This record gives sequence, structure tokens and C-alpha cells, in this order.
Amino acid sequence: MFAAIREDINSVFERDPAARSVWEVLTCYPGLHARTIHRLANWFWRHGLKWLGRFTSHLGRWFTGIEIHPGATIGRRFFIDHGMGVVIGETAQIGDDVTLYHGVTLGGTSWNKGKRHPTLMDRVVVGAGAKVLGPITIHEDGKVGSNAVVVKDVPAGATAVGIPARIIEGESAAKREEHAAKLGFSAYAVTGGDDDPLSSALNGILDHGAATDQKVELLMARLEQLEAELKCRDAVDSGEAAVVAHAFGARSKNVANG
Repeated sequence: MFAAIREDINSVFERDPAARSVWEVLTCYPGLHARTIHRLANWFWRHGLKWLGRFTSHLGRWFTGIEIHPGATIGRRFFIDHGMGVVIGETAQIGDDVTLYHGVTLGGTSWNKGKRHPTLMDRVVVGAGAKVLGPITIHEDGKVGSNAVVVKDVPAGATAVGIPARIIEGESAAKREEHAAKLGFSAYAVTGGDDDPLSSALNGILDHGAATDQKVELLMARLEQLEAELKCRDAVDSGEAAVVAHAFGARSKNVANG
């Protein structure tokens, strides 16, 4: 357990620039406290001590503001930033190096027994206030934007935004993300549903900016090519003029000697 806690502490330093010391992380990070308490609650749950597992989980919720069902399966280096209001259901499965922000819900959509909560694969990031609902899968390196409501699978490396969430992937989305990074923010945090005029306008601006950048780059490349061709032509013209001048000078000298 101590090795796992050490890993959790290191993951805080890797993902939170506000962390300044091990003592600060140990005493002031509710996500770390909730994860440690869940390990104990999960041990009780797996060994048939269901009530004790639930009661331990309840105490963790009271102390940290984070509710993790003792039956949830959580991988290594799990990080909850800020944490208040996070809810993780019984059949949720979380891989390694996953990051959740405050207000995230990994909830169910059915009252039936069995798998009813999400599966988050390795290196998934879920933004503040997002709701991931039902027995769906967020695949490796997937991202969920802030306040998104996700009810369908998210492919590996893709981003889900909006209510209900839509998937951002492909060349146009990559260009939008690249252009947004130049402006100082990540485009996946913009809710891009067609029912949101503001987000549609922002996405249109980003797309237009990316297209304009591409045109300017092509124009600059063409200008550089033309400049190189003109220099080459001037060099050729200068060489031909020198040859003509040399030939004319030699002919004049021959005439004078003749």
C-alpha cells in the first residue's frame, strides 16, 4: 500500500503545478485521501464485509467530499484534482494514469443489476462537471470536456464535448486544436453543440483562423519560390551580359588591330 501511495503522490506532482511539497500533498489533497480510503473500503468489500466497506466509503465521503463506491475498480496513479462533488459508482472501472476534476460523475442509467457504470481506460482525462453515464467505455487517451454529458463510447485519442456529447476527431478537429493552442486555450473545453450559438460561432472562428493560416503559409511558400526563381534568372542574365560584353570587347580589339 505504501508503494501505491508513493506513486499517487508522484502523480500529483506530475499533474498539478500547484503542489509544492510531499507534506502539502499528504495533508491538503482530498483526492489522495479519498483514494487511500477507497483502498481500505475496497478490501472490505472484496472480502465480504459489505457494510463495513460502505461505512468506510461513507466516512471518506464525509471527510473529502468525494464519493467512491467500495465496489469500484481503480488502477494505478489515479488523480482527482480538487475533488469536491466527484461520484464514482459501484461497477465503474478506471485504468492507470486517469485524471478527474471536480464535479465529475461516473454514474449509471439503469436500476438493473450488473455492469451499469462507465469504464475509463488508461490516461483518460475528464473535465470539471462532466457526467459519464452508463456502461460505456472511454478508450485510451480519451478526453471529456468540462460539463459534457457522455452516454456513448469515446474512441481512443478522441475528445467528447457538449450536451449530449459529440466526438471531436479527424483532420479538421486537429487543426482546430492546433489553432486554439496558439490562442492560449484548448478547444475541447468549448461546448460545440449545434444548439449553442456562441460555441458554434467560436468553432467557426477557429476553423476560419486555421484555414487562413494555411493559406498564408502557402502564399509565403510561393513567394519564397518566386524570389528564388528571380534570383536565379538575374544570375543567368548577368552571366549572359558578361559573356556578350566580353565577346564585344574582343571583337573591337581585333578590328582596331586589323
